Amino acid sequence: MSELRKTPLHDQHQALGARMVDFAGFAMPVQYTSIKQEHAAVRERAGLFDVSHMGQIEIAGPGAVECAEKLLTCPIASLRPGRVRYGVLCNETGGCVDDVTVYRKSDTAFFLCVNAANVEKDFLWIKRHAPEAVTVIDQSDQTALLALQGPASASILDRVSSLTSTDKKVSGLGRFRFAAADLSGHPVQISRTGYTGADGFEIYLPAESAASIFETLMDAGRDDGLETAGLGARDTLRLEAALPLYGHELDDSTSPLEAGLDRFIKSQTGGFLGAEAIQRREEQGRVRQLVGFVIEGRGIPRGGYPIALDGTEVGSVTSGGPSPTLGSAIGLGYVPPELAAVGTEIDIVIRDRSVQARVVKTPFIGAA
Repeated sequence: MSELRKTPLHDQHQALGARMVDFAGFAMPVQYTSIKQEHAAVRERAGLFDVSHMGQIEIAGPGAVECAEKLLTCPIASLRPGRVRYGVLCNETGGCVDDVTVYRKSDTAFFLCVNAANVEKDFLWIKRHAPEAVTVIDQSDQTALLALQGPASASILDRVSSLTSTDKKVSGLGRFRFAAADLSGHPVQISRTGYTGADGFEIYLPAESAASIFETLMDAGRDDGLETAGLGARDTLRLEAALPLYGHELDDSTSPLEAGLDRFIKSQTGGFLGAEAIQRREEQGRVRQLVGFVIEGRGIPRGGYPIALDGTEVGSVTSGGPSPTLGSAIGLGYVPPELAAVGTEIDIVIRDRSVQARVVKTPFIGAA
């Protein structure tokens, strides 16, 4: 078995007593205190996540726009510098290679933030389809990434950073915007997207600056109740926001339309790799649809558990667990389209026991 990779903050996690787990080949903190406590910190105050395992791939050159338009489901030509969009890389059969956020740096340069498990796959996929005039660079090893999430995150950042080009406060940065900033003397790039259903910021920085900036942020947020948070809380937070996790809601065989990502697909027919296949699959009739559900009995749903109706298995859970905010058990899963309507009663088979559940509108809380 190969040794797990470490983020630039590995020593800090160990010093804080984090419980470490293998995630996508990285040693990552799953929790420091408890998932419930860290979840509450993000919802009520602020939490700081190390997400340096995520990948960053730059696409640059005179053909960068055309390349990105060809590969991504979201519109690219209309994306202005300093803006961010969510999109999907699709394969020839209409499945999801990965879901990514796209950052437009200039007229001829973008970078994608990609899932940790897919960095090499995405890089090779993009290289395979990029024309010679486009340069594709994997910047993941040189880049650290911190996510400061929660209602107090803007005020914490304002104490220690400012936007470089305007010298304005970071709290003035709009949603799905990013900009260069100075954070206590360190050059960083800050965006405001979030994967928790709470307001929050992502801080891209050189790997060698990670430890110093981590300590600066924790000191700046101490009076606000800022806590370190691990992947456990990140998962419960994103589940409440009904945001997909690659390998659970999305994979190489899943159409983004099945996953409910319609609003991230270009309206015009064609225009990106996989578009025709997605259209053919829709014309043949969708066989499943992602839904959110709330458990009405006792039990905790987990990924892989069967979804049943009248004793017959009709689908499967992709993600599930307790919702610390709602105080109930929730989940996401695929069911036939005729069972996808809000209010539909279904059963989740939990350890050979059928537990009643109800399809509900998503996100469970907040805005997706």
